[in-house]
Amino acid sequence: MGTTQRRRPELAAFLRSRRARVTPHDVGMPPGFRRRTPGLRREEVAQLSGVGVTWYTWLEQGRPINASAQVLDAVARALRLDPPEREHLYHLAEVPFTHPPEAIARSVGPEIQGILDALDPRPAVVYNSRYDILAANAVYRTMFWPEPLPADQVPNVMWRLFALPEEECPLLFRETELPVMVATLRSAYGLHTGEPAWEEFIRGLSAASPFFARLWESGDVAEPGRRVKTFRHAEVGEMRMTSVSLSVNGMPECRIVVYTPADEETRRRAETLTATATAMATKKSRP
Repeated sequence: MGTTQRRRPELAAFLRSRRARVTPHDVGMPPGFRRRTPGLRREEVAQLSGVGVTWYTWLEQGRPINASAQVLDAVARALRLDPPEREHLYHLAEVPFTHPPEAIARSVGPEIQGILDALDPRPAVVYNSRYDILAANAVYRTMFWPEPLPADQVPNVMWRLFALPEEECPLLFRETELPVMVATLRSAYGLHTGEPAWEEFIRGLSAASPFFARLWESGDVAEPGRRVKTFRHAEVGEMRMTSVSLSVNGMPECRIVVYTPADEETRRRAETLTATATAMATKKSRP
């Protein structure tokens, strides 16, 4: 059985189960008479969704009909689906799903910060899809952002890499590495085209960096992935690090990026940075 053929019965069963748990009282409708089963009738779901009864019946029967995102959203509201259920509905109906802008995480909880801290001496950070730094461990901050992180705004890696003079940029081989990062950013931008925050971000960075503007105009796209990058640090010199991205449940479009030394010399230099970060933290904690 093909994927579509398997999903249609699952979609039908899912809609029936969600309809059965919503009562007329839940949605402000009169109870009516002679209800043989709990929950709403199909015609009531169709009425609440603003679609035809026949169309909704076919959808619930798993017939091969196409549904738009707008119609699925209306059905989801009528059935009072929560965010995971709404996403599941989209997948079963084979409609591309995007998280609403307000669902994009902009902070992390103490559990995620604890995981980052436990990864020392490996630098680790949480990025959202715009490369905002949501959290980082001490060795990451020592390696990539030695000055205090700004308290009045979320620090952003793209701004740092493109706005700094090339001789101060911590990432070497900018001509080959930065195009990949911009292509990854553009891939994420496809889900947010037209959103004011994203459009302002792209306009501002393009105005600040002609290099970024040129890369952005290329239109290239890419997905986050494993790469070996070379960084430089004022105290320990060059370090070759393998970056690995890990997704985080409950944090749409966010990822933990862990940097692992790619050779023995880098490992020793990373340990030196860890010792530096520990010493600095101890000094700050003293009265």
